[in-house]
Amino acid sequence: MSGGAALLAAGLLITAIPAAHAAPTRPAVPRATEARPPTAGTDVVPLPETDTPSLVDGLNDPVDAKAAPADAARGHLAAQQRRYRIPEPRRDLTPVQTLRRGAEETVRLQQRHRGVPVLGGQYVVRMETERGRRTVTGTSGKYFTGLTVGTRPAVSEGTAVRRAVTATLARLAGDRLTRTGPDGARRDAGTDGRALRGASAGLVVVPRGGGVLTYHVTVRGAHPATGEPVLQHVYVDARAGYPVLRHTGIKTLVPSGTAAGARRGTAARTDAPAAPAPDAPGEPATGTGVRLVGGKVPLAVHRPTPDGPYVLSDHVRMAGTTKNALTTWDARGKDVLDVLGAWPADLGAFASATPDFGEEATDSGAVDAHWAAGQVFDYYKERHGRTGLDGRGSAVDSLVGVTAFGEPYVNAFWDGTKMVYGSGDDEFRPLSADLDVVGHEMTHGVVENTAGLVYAGQSGALNEAVADYFGNAVDVDRSGRSMDDPDAGLIGEDLCRTAGPRDCALRDLDDGATTAKDFLGVTFGVDNGGVHLNSTIFSGALWDLRQDLGPELADRIVYKALTEYLTPLDGFTEGREAVVAAARALGATARQVDTAKRSFAAHGIVRGWEDALGADSDTLLRKVNTDGTEVQAGGGWWAAATSNDDGSEPYSVYAGRTDGKGAPKLMSPNDGRFHVNPATDGRTVVWTAYGAQGVDVLSRPLAGGPVRTLLSTEADVLSVRVAGGVTVFDLYDVFGDGRHVGFLRAGDPRPTYVDGARPDTLTGLPSVGHGRVAYAKLYPTGDGDRLGVEILDLATGKAVLAEQHGEPLSLGRTGVNATHVFWLNDENLDDEGQTTIRRTGPDGTGTYDISSEYKPGALVASDLTVSDTAVTVSAEQAGAGGADRLVNADLPKVWQLTTDGSRVQRMSCDRGMQLSPAADSGTRVVWLDGTSGWTNLVTRARPAGRCG
Repeated sequence: MSGGAALLAAGLLITAIPAAHAAPTRPAVPRATEARPPTAGTDVVPLPETDTPSLVDGLNDPVDAKAAPADAARGHLAAQQRRYRIPEPRRDLTPVQTLRRGAEETVRLQQRHRGVPVLGGQYVVRMETERGRRTVTGTSGKYFTGLTVGTRPAVSEGTAVRRAVTATLARLAGDRLTRTGPDGARRDAGTDGRALRGASAGLVVVPRGGGVLTYHVTVRGAHPATGEPVLQHVYVDARAGYPVLRHTGIKTLVPSGTAAGARRGTAARTDAPAAPAPDAPGEPATGTGVRLVGGKVPLAVHRPTPDGPYVLSDHVRMAGTTKNALTTWDARGKDVLDVLGAWPADLGAFASATPDFGEEATDSGAVDAHWAAGQVFDYYKERHGRTGLDGRGSAVDSLVGVTAFGEPYVNAFWDGTKMVYGSGDDEFRPLSADLDVVGHEMTHGVVENTAGLVYAGQSGALNEAVADYFGNAVDVDRSGRSMDDPDAGLIGEDLCRTAGPRDCALRDLDDGATTAKDFLGVTFGVDNGGVHLNSTIFSGALWDLRQDLGPELADRIVYKALTEYLTPLDGFTEGREAVVAAARALGATARQVDTAKRSFAAHGIVRGWEDALGADSDTLLRKVNTDGTEVQAGGGWWAAATSNDDGSEPYSVYAGRTDGKGAPKLMSPNDGRFHVNPATDGRTVVWTAYGAQGVDVLSRPLAGGPVRTLLSTEADVLSVRVAGGVTVFDLYDVFGDGRHVGFLRAGDPRPTYVDGARPDTLTGLPSVGHGRVAYAKLYPTGDGDRLGVEILDLATGKAVLAEQHGEPLSLGRTGVNATHVFWLNDENLDDEGQTTIRRTGPDGTGTYDISSEYKPGALVASDLTVSDTAVTVSAEQAGAGGADRLVNADLPKVWQLTTDGSRVQRMSCDRGMQLSPAADSGTRVVWLDGTSGWTNLVTRARPAGRCG
């Protein structure tokens, strides 16, 4: 998939679970929910079929009462091998956690395949002990019985790290060439591998088909253009070195694609070192402070020495169970990069000369953070018997006053060990100002220490939904607000200094979102697969449950589902079944269980809901299980890369007719390499092959014949294009020579580089046609670097720079037709990303904007493709959904313009994400579309219009 698009079939959404379960009384024979092939789901890991049931309840099977809980659990699975089909539980399941609650024990076990951990492979065994007798009451989770992959890598760990860093940089900056310095004096950071650093966490099996052996690489650093923090989890195929799964570890309270998300920075969740414990000697005391929204509140504080200051450190709440404390730390002046996954130096607990904390503690958000953390701690302790976020009394640490790159930071995050709250700005208070936000962030810690829901796709939306539910539950209960209050479902309504609650709120759990009208099929390049976009579909069902069953019972049901049933890769349907099963296990009446089912049905969360998602385009290729690879078209043909149905095989290149007639042709050899980024002109198909030994550019005639190697390199290769026997490509070497456009004519033994591969010049984003090559160029001048579009006449070898209007700071894709050269141009990097679509004559003169970034309705374009009569882009409409919410209209859609810009229309009115458009002839375009819940290759012959 092109540009910032993400994981096709690498997302982490799972199959639906059949709904039938046993009645609350335990039957003699347990009811098991069997695993089944996946239904649809955007960015799905098509999980292999498994013989292990995904949910069994109603058991009363005795096990060893004297054994350790994990041993008893594994003994049960071994003894019931016909039921579970787990051959060696003691060898292949390692203990993760045991949760004890009265007489109940819940054991989480991690699957390993030949000693290698399996992503999302967790199985849960629930037990009860009474009068010296221990019994198993139920099981749930995912154990993948069909894994056969070998565990010996062919790619070195160093190569995997380098490919992961390169792929991350390419995703962040690969579809742009940008001057990153304020005056253009600094080089394009998108070609500098030092901007990010990678570290391998070892081998992991991704459960697709028979399994995919990968290196799990964590990539960290700063965005090369914006400087924002970057944390990517990249899974690199250990046989061929190609990234097959990528998702971010950074969380935002609002999607980063919205204006508010950009303004509010990022929120992250990473592995972080523990905080130093405040000195325990001294005396606890009760202090006071004033909240940002007004009102004095009591604060549990500590005075380490008799004559010293008081600090916001609560040693009382966990007294008798742990030596840890609940502490609020003064991080004013610390940058977000200093605290992201790290404990900054010289950090002290927020202090005051008296126990009554004053204005500084209020204005920084310290009072709110400390008071609210105590309220959330008490809620989990009193209602659920949970001590701390990990359930074992771990320290509860909050940092307040963080800034971002010298500017106000208006967001909050949980990073694995602590909560971080920004400084606030003129409109937004520090996010600790709202109890539901503090509860949300702390609940991420609870989720991480229980179900561990992966923060991507549907499992990520469940993560967000549960955090919203419990965060708001604490807020509503502590405020005494009725569940019938129309504003009870608002999240973050108290954050604004001037705006009212409904205008300020980030989400509304009473928004009535359903799968049928609101689910948006997006890839991980947008909102990490819809973790916020789609979360209120599920949280809305949970909130309905709380309104109908009452807070106490509903909270106990949701908490039990989270801690005892859910596992990392669960989606909406598994979430529904977990809640229903938890209700039964808590002794809910038949009417109450039916109420729970109706809550989910009202939001469209029923078995097979994904099958109802439709599209207005014609499908050429279904379930395109690929990531990071483009689609191209020409001469009546399309070319695309895809895996097999379960996504477990390396990618292959196929070509087919754009009118849908006939069967697609397999163009690439089945040699274990990943064949990606294909292009065609209707006669030849060219593409890139990634293998353990390097990267090749390959070519093959559509009519058949041998595969020819055009280029072999260690660098990445982007933007492969072909026309009239000329192949162009973008050599992307972030650890070496930078970025350079090369081309090969038929019969050329080696490529020619348009810039001579000069180290002081960068070129990229090429297009080819009608005897010309066009590309973006970053080149030195006497007063700094400059950006421009250059046009090379292949017949004469002469290159000319196109006339410019203004001074571009960023250039995007180029396109060539018979009469013009087109490109994406951006002169203002401080707006919402609006882009000019510009054209010039073949000699670089007559430059004209067919769509200006300065005019109302300007598009935020990320891709461009042209025919002789139309220009097509994948683009968003800036601000379509408002400041705080990303909606369907904000998602990348395929837009088509006439070549003079006189008419702009949507190519399709499909509801999902639309990416990688490729023009054939006239107005026909093919693209990748996520509307159906899968990513399909689709086409239309003409635009659909304005789409309302």
